[in-house]
Amino acid sequence: MATTSSLSLLLLFLSLLTPTSVHPKPLQDSPYLSPATLFPDYDRMLATFKVYVYPPPTPFTFATPSETLFHASLLNSRFITDDPNEAHLFYVPFPPDLPSRSLSALVESLRTNFTFWYRSLGADHFFLSRAGIGYAPDRNVLELKKNSVQISCFPTTSGDFFPHKDVILPPVPHTPLALPHAPVGKETATFLGFMKRDEEQESQSSLVEEVDGDPEFLVESKPSDLTRSKFCLFVYGGDGSWLGEALRLGCVPVVITDRPIQDMPLIDVVRWSEIAVFVGSRGGVAELKRVLGGIGGERYERMRGLGVAAGKHFVWNEVPQPFDAFHMVMYQLWLRRHTIRYARREWM
Repeated sequence: MATTSSLSLLLLFLSLLTPTSVHPKPLQDSPYLSPATLFPDYDRMLATFKVYVYPPPTPFTFATPSETLFHASLLNSRFITDDPNEAHLFYVPFPPDLPSRSLSALVESLRTNFTFWYRSLGADHFFLSRAGIGYAPDRNVLELKKNSVQISCFPTTSGDFFPHKDVILPPVPHTPLALPHAPVGKETATFLGFMKRDEEQESQSSLVEEVDGDPEFLVESKPSDLTRSKFCLFVYGGDGSWLGEALRLGCVPVVITDRPIQDMPLIDVVRWSEIAVFVGSRGGVAELKRVLGGIGGERYERMRGLGVAAGKHFVWNEVPQPFDAFHMVMYQLWLRRHTIRYARREWM
C-alpha cells in the first residue's frame, strides 16, 4: 500500500459502466454554455481572428507540455498576421519565471518600440505563464497583470488568476489512454487525486489517509483502465493532467474542493456543473460514498454522455484539429478580443 506522501494517484473502484455510443445532443441537452452561438462563432473566429506576435526577448522553452503545444500551434496557425494593424490581439512571449525587473523592462520596450500597448494599456495583449504572475509595485508589471489576458495551467495559484479575463490551458495527460474497450466483467470505478499545499491540506490529508485505509479503495501510482470506471475523483490543487482523459473516456470527474473553483479549463465553453461533480473533503470517505451513491440511472448516463461530448475539446494534437484544445483556447481568446481596459488615471 502506498504511503500518503508518495501518493500521485488514488483509485476508488465501485461499479463497471458499459461503454455506449455518443450521439449528437439537442441544444437543450448540451455540454456547452452557449450551444446556439458556439459553432457559428467558431466559424467566424477561423475566418477573421488575427494575432500579432512580438519578438521574444531571448530564445527560450516553456516548462509544461500544454504551454509548448499552444505556443508552437499558434505560431504555425492561420491566426498569425505580420501586420499588427489588422491584429485583434497581441501575443507577448517571454521565458517562464522571468524576474519582475526583466518583465518590467520587456513591457517598457513595448511602450517604446510599438504603439499598440497604449491603445488599451495592454488589455488587447496576452501572455503565457504557468502559475500566473504575482503583484509588483512596478507600473509595467501591474498593467500586464491586471489588463492583459493571462493564459495559465490548471490549477493556478490563488489570487493570480482573474476569471473575467484570464484563460486556463486544458491539461496534457502524461500518457494518453486507450479508447473505451469492451467490459471485462469486474465492477470498478476510479478515484484520482493529489494533495493540496495550502490551508486545505489538513482536511485533504485526512481524506487521503481514509482512502488509503479503506478496503473499497485501491491506491496506485498511475491510472489503470479508466474505461472500466464510473467516477474519477481529483483533489483540486495538484496534478489535474488526467482530467480531460477522464471526460473523453466516459469517467465522470468528481473534483474534491472546499472552496469555489474559478479556474477550471474551458470554463467559458462547457457547463462544468453538468459534466462533473464538486464535493468537499471535510466529510471524508463517508460523504464521498454518499454523494456518489446518489448519482445513478438517467442522471449518471446524461452526465457521462455530456462529458464524453466535451472531452474532445481537451485533446491536444501536434497538428491541431477542429475543435481540439488549441482551437478552444483560441476561441476563448477570440471572445476577449473586445476589451475593456482599466482607467489610465489608475496608473498616474
